Amino acid sequence: MPQANEDRIYWIDTLSRIAQPVLHHLSNRNLKETMPIEGKLDDRPLFTHLEALGRLLTGMAPWLETGSREGEEGRLREHYAVWARQAIDAGTDPSSPDFMNFSEGHQPIVDAAFLAHAIIRAPQELWEKLDPRVQHNVINAMKATRTRKPGYNNWLLFSAMIEAVIYRAGADWDRMRVDYALRQHELWYKGDGIYGDGPDFHADYYNSFVIQPMLIDIINTLGHEDSFWAGMKENVTKRAQRYATQQERMISPEGTFPAVGRSLAYRFGAFQLLSQIALQHQLEATLEPAQVRCALTAVIRRMIEAPGTFDENGWLTIGFCGHQPEVGEPYISTGSLYLCAAAFLPLGLPQDDPFWQGEADWTAKKAWSGQSFPIDKALY
Repeated sequence: MPQANEDRIYWIDTLSRIAQPVLHHLSNRNLKETMPIEGKLDDRPLFTHLEALGRLLTGMAPWLETGSREGEEGRLREHYAVWARQAIDAGTDPSSPDFMNFSEGHQPIVDAAFLAHAIIRAPQELWEKLDPRVQHNVINAMKATRTRKPGYNNWLLFSAMIEAVIYRAGADWDRMRVDYALRQHELWYKGDGIYGDGPDFHADYYNSFVIQPMLIDIINTLGHEDSFWAGMKENVTKRAQRYATQQERMISPEGTFPAVGRSLAYRFGAFQLLSQIALQHQLEATLEPAQVRCALTAVIRRMIEAPGTFDENGWLTIGFCGHQPEVGEPYISTGSLYLCAAAFLPLGLPQDDPFWQGEADWTAKKAWSGQSFPIDKALY
């Protein structure tokens, strides 16, 4: 079997291993009863279940939407799509034992936004196929977050993403929440493809965890509604392409990357933007799609196969490479960890896409083995 085919199977198997406990128990409406909650703060049970649902689905969504309908992959994709819709029902139905918190504390605005992002990424599978009753519950859940005040940082995009899905649903949306988030991030752009997390620059992966993926999809969803938003699209795209190129260059020949910044327990979710740019066929010309796949596969293997990454029942544990509880900030709990699924976005590409064809060394592997590789240059 060609290596590219083996990589796709490995990605699907790994995503399935990550997703199975969450979606299985939600489909049976017993997630709160069964999911362990590892973390440092006693309030995490208020938030961790919505974290698991929203973060997992934001990564699975493209595969659920446009993955294969044929063969074993098609059967598995359909199985998970059904489970995902049942999970959304379980989490937004006020009568469900797994009804999730959308209105208490500040955290719900974050993970309602990840769930909203999933729906934006899979509008047929995760919205149109929902029963009208469930759609009604989802809209109510999203609107319930409006009582939460977002932080003056990347959190503004959570508010905007929630409004984007409310818009997509045909309900009354708040233009100001979107406009404020987009205009502030334009002001917070620092140069060379990187935005500040609020007014300040942070040396971390939040440009990929949140900022640039959400900017892209908010503008793709709503840009036509305002001339200023539409005018942002070209720069947002160029900056995202540049940062994705930087991300590819961060991956060492061994499939490691710098352990800098906060939220390292999201593991290879740090490469959401690189995965999204590959999914959307927007990689810079210096990058072959196959080299991005090979680089991401090396990272996924390095991290997911580390001993202790899963507990004895298949739930993710807190850590960067294995079980390292000290890596988890106070806001990290078991549900938080499922943002790692965001690396799997290219599963939404068909098997015959160039991303899934052939093999190629990535930039660092070329550089450290004496091969020719493209020089780097800044975005001005």
